[in-house]
Amino acid sequence: QVQLVESGGGVVQAGGSLRLYCAASGRTFSAYGVGWFRQAPGKEREFVATTKWSGGLTYYADSVKGRFTISRDNVKHTVYLQMNSLKPEDTAVYYCAAESQDPRRFIINAWEYAYWGQGTQVTVSS
Repeated sequence: QVQLVESGGGVVQAGGSLRLYCAASGRTFSAYGVGWFRQAPGKEREFVATTKWSGGLTYYADSVKGRFTISRDNVKHTVYLQMNSLKPEDTAVYYCAAESQDPRRFIINAWEYAYWGQGTQVTVSS
């Protein structure tokens, strides 16, 4: 089992920044990568970004590319999501998730992630 706890959400004005944290514990060595997803009211959960624990390669959704940065600290077992130039449409509950599907392939489908955190709310006001 891998446990994930998100933090860092809040309310910010458009154009502002927030940094989200995802602390992993348990059998973290069993997971290949961690992804961030978000879900706005009335919408499906959507992929935001992902990184692998080994190598640090990253992959982003087009909607956040150039504004968001995912990074990880393997010693602290923590994954970060730095969000800059925030827009009202970024408002959502943000979830981190861990996968053990494939060490070489970026996983963007939510159903392929076995472990999920409880989510943290991000609200961007216009």
